[in-house]
Amino acid sequence: MNRPYRLGRRQTSVDRTGHAILAAARQVVTEAPPGGVSIGAVARRAGVSRLTVYNRFGSRAGLLQALVPQPGPADPEGGDPREALHRRLLDASSAWANDTSLYRHLPTTEMAEPERDRRLAERLAAADALRPGCSIKEAEDVIGALASFAMFDRLHRDGRRSPATVAEMLMRLAAGILA
Repeated sequence: MNRPYRLGRRQTSVDRTGHAILAAARQVVTEAPPGGVSIGAVARRAGVSRLTVYNRFGSRAGLLQALVPQPGPADPEGGDPREALHRRLLDASSAWANDTSLYRHLPTTEMAEPERDRRLAERLAAADALRPGCSIKEAEDVIGALASFAMFDRLHRDGRRSPATVAEMLMRLAAGILA
């Protein structure tokens, strides 16, 4: 009969190692040229073996994914979808502002939230808030582009504009899909 394995007292050490790996990965990503992050460099910086990094994150892609901000809470289905769009753009801008030097070096595909954008586009369509002729796919693509790091970074300019100001600018750009 197999007993379930419980980390118990080791959990603190495991958590500390995971945090050290992530901190090292952030440093390596911001210092390395785009695409130049290796598991070996992260492991050396964290003071662990490459195997430890692989065991914890599975792959280089898994490690990079762990650096990406987690999606915000799901938008409540009720309420004004225009307000949900504004909240989506403000949430994205606030997340990107936390560590712009890191996000400049991460693959952009790691940061997309296509399902969230699709649900929001569908809500806008259901509320008749999309301009005539704008498809749900077009709205989804525009929302994804507006919420992207590249768009934020272009408008933020290393703090020249606040995340809230950037979100307001993005909302004005979103007017192209709204009725």
